[in-house]
Amino acid sequence: MNIKYPIDSVHTLSVEETITAFETNAHDGISAAEAGARTAKFGANIYAEQKQKSVWLMLLLQFKSPIVYLLLFAVAVTLYFQNYIEAIAIGVVIFVNALIGFFMELQARSSMNALKEMDVILSNVIRDGKTLQIPSEKITVGDLIVLEAGDVIPGDARLVEANQLQCDESSLTGESLPTEKNIEKLSKEAALGDQFNMVFKGTSVMNGNGKAVVTGIAENTQLGTITSLVDSHKETQTPLEKKIAALSIKLIWITLIMTSIFAVTGIIQGKHWALILETSIALAVAAFPEGLPIVSTVALAYGMLLMAKRNAIVKKLSAVETLGSTNVILTDKTGTLTENKIYVDTFSFPEENIKVTIENNALKYDKAAVEKNKNNFEKLILIGALCNNAAAKNDDKKKLLGDPIEIALIHLADASSTTADALKEANERIEEVPFNSDIKIMGTLHKSKTGNFVAAKGSVEHLLVKCDRILFGETEKELSEDDRKKIITESEKMAAEGLRVLAFAYKEDKEINKEDFLNGLIYAGMIGFLDPPRLEIKDAILSCRNAGIKIVMITGDHPMTALNISKKVGLVDDTEQKVFTGSDLPDMASVTDEWEKKILETAVFARTTPKQKLEIVGVFQKAGNIVAMTGDGVNDAPALKKADIGIAMGLRGTQVAKETASIVLKDDSFTSIALAVAHGREIFQNIQKFVVYLVSCNLSEIFIVTTLGFIAPAATLLPLQILFLNMVTDVFPALALGLGKGDKTVMDRPPRDPKNLIVSNRDWIAIGLYALSITFACMAAVIYCKVYLLVDDKTANNVAFITLAFAQLFHVFNMASAKSKLLLNEITKNKFVWLALIICAGLMSMVFAVPQMSRVLELNMLGLNVWFTSITASLIPLFLVQLYKIIFGKQRK
Repeated sequence: MNIKYPIDSVHTLSVEETITAFETNAHDGISAAEAGARTAKFGANIYAEQKQKSVWLMLLLQFKSPIVYLLLFAVAVTLYFQNYIEAIAIGVVIFVNALIGFFMELQARSSMNALKEMDVILSNVIRDGKTLQIPSEKITVGDLIVLEAGDVIPGDARLVEANQLQCDESSLTGESLPTEKNIEKLSKEAALGDQFNMVFKGTSVMNGNGKAVVTGIAENTQLGTITSLVDSHKETQTPLEKKIAALSIKLIWITLIMTSIFAVTGIIQGKHWALILETSIALAVAAFPEGLPIVSTVALAYGMLLMAKRNAIVKKLSAVETLGSTNVILTDKTGTLTENKIYVDTFSFPEENIKVTIENNALKYDKAAVEKNKNNFEKLILIGALCNNAAAKNDDKKKLLGDPIEIALIHLADASSTTADALKEANERIEEVPFNSDIKIMGTLHKSKTGNFVAAKGSVEHLLVKCDRILFGETEKELSEDDRKKIITESEKMAAEGLRVLAFAYKEDKEINKEDFLNGLIYAGMIGFLDPPRLEIKDAILSCRNAGIKIVMITGDHPMTALNISKKVGLVDDTEQKVFTGSDLPDMASVTDEWEKKILETAVFARTTPKQKLEIVGVFQKAGNIVAMTGDGVNDAPALKKADIGIAMGLRGTQVAKETASIVLKDDSFTSIALAVAHGREIFQNIQKFVVYLVSCNLSEIFIVTTLGFIAPAATLLPLQILFLNMVTDVFPALALGLGKGDKTVMDRPPRDPKNLIVSNRDWIAIGLYALSITFACMAAVIYCKVYLLVDDKTANNVAFITLAFAQLFHVFNMASAKSKLLLNEITKNKFVWLALIICAGLMSMVFAVPQMSRVLELNMLGLNVWFTSITASLIPLFLVQLYKIIFGKQRK
């Protein structure tokens, strides 16, 4: 065995050269022993699947965050000082957040596993001259495989025999129509979609039969090459993760600065080091919103569950929000914007064209026009049903195997006044001239009760050569040269509209020569076929465009077909003519700024390779866009992974695409993407609200601890009290904000600038003012109680604790938008807000009522006058903010 494997450009070899190069036999294949030796040398025919993270690694990654690192440091410090209760409390915060994220991602993985295709693919192979059926994983280099309609091809292979062989390569090339195969050698420059003498792993046989020598298995296939592109690209951090990380770092710096200022000031004032350290820890706990990870995770998880109900499986929590910030959607055509099925679209008769659709198994058309061309119409249906080799799969008449165009013709006949089976039964086939790449015509001879009937279909130019007459309604006339030119011009016009055009002809006579029946035919008309757009797509695309989202089609299909579909779905207007093909695009390694600008302005790309799809995603990302990529084929997988959000189709999507994507659509509907974008935008609004709420609450705690540290050190809030507030009175209202319904007009506005942080400079000003108002309320309550009610330091501490707690609870109503009404707005209408307030008020009552809890938090039973003062003071921030909104709101009006 001296095979030099792998061999490049196998399509340039002749059949004899291929057999010699792979040391095989065109009739008997290789021996079983040789197959075993080659498997041992070249490995099994299994491409490397993307490795799933282990369960333990998935759990550990939940702790990968600056927030968690700071909290873990706080745990270490509190343990060092033997403050075990505080350490346990902070540890619980960390662990609960990690568990929520872990179980949400685990649920997404389980959903994905449920979508996996579990069937073992069997292949027919000739070994030792005998045809065997073996699992595709056991196919090896040099095997002679037998191909028939319905087979999934187990490896890349060079054809050595092909009889009307057609393959569906849409998952690899994006081409809707099947590729016709032959055994002729090709030039080295032949593109993947033009390698007609090759078949490729993962594609399927639609029609005909043949034999092929396996030239590539596992990673050394086109499928394997694409898989390696997927694996070589590292996942990028999502925009939300980047923004929360940036906010966390900013909060860490605020913590360090405030703690350092207090520590240095305390040392200068000669305060005891233990007091300085305890207050510094309190500042550190106060500065950081421990509830932020939990609230973010729960809000995203809630959105994830809602999207699951809307047929979208979200595999990573942060993908929910990232989709909401998307401003560019790059979409595949076949199966995403179209149905990935061929339908009859247009009848072209000698005198006019008629649009045809099939709805509920019934033909829809202009009845007056068809009545005028009734004879031609009936002849086209008859020819299409008879000159046809599509057949039922396993006698199931609802499932047909064969050329998609022939399947469309069967559906056409069944939707008419008769059925294809009835027409075939009344016209027994006695001869056939199979389609081949030389004559480009298929013809069949039939015997009926009235005589013989010839049915023929094929290339317009080639079939017209066989015709000498033309059918005009009820009459026939000689086919003139002007008629031929008119028909060819019309066929070119239909092709320019993205239709696949076939001509149809017939002949009737009592006696017809079986040896030569494809001459002297009567031209009946043409049919234009189309992979139609999905019905709901146009509204979904319009919704996205109104929301400021650019939609771009990237497909491997024909340029005119791509442009035609893009016009029909509203992706471009009817005047658009610009389409970039893969051959037009320069090498991205040396692309100029001018070319990048052209790419960014283009809405339709055709005949693109998987590598070019990947590079186009990169160009849009480089320009600062948040890019979502949709697709279902193997050829889409690398771009799905590189995009900020990869969206795969769950029904038609290949396993590679589904494993690579961030989101999988169970219903394959582009409309679900528009709904998900809207929901993602609502979620980000909610995230902004609860981040502003949490940070303003925590900043107020910093101000309060610092102020009390100077004017009443013994009354300073304790770390455990602050932690309780952060995990109770902060978290529940923030969580309620995160679960709100949001603004329903989000799709009427452009997407936010992806460079904007969660908390803008304007938000920081508002946060500062909120924090100062809460601080003022607490200080007013403490000073009033110490001066007028003459309370001790411990009671003053409790006053600060109560006032801060209820001020933060009431502060949630300040999160209503500036233009909303005072009493009826998105916050007061949020049932979760009221539930949160009831829970928090109950918990506050419980910590005072339960001795063990009050002892841990160092709380005392207080008099009614103290409670009244604290609750009244806690309303000050709400009063001040609402007064500000009323005054400045009127000024704006």
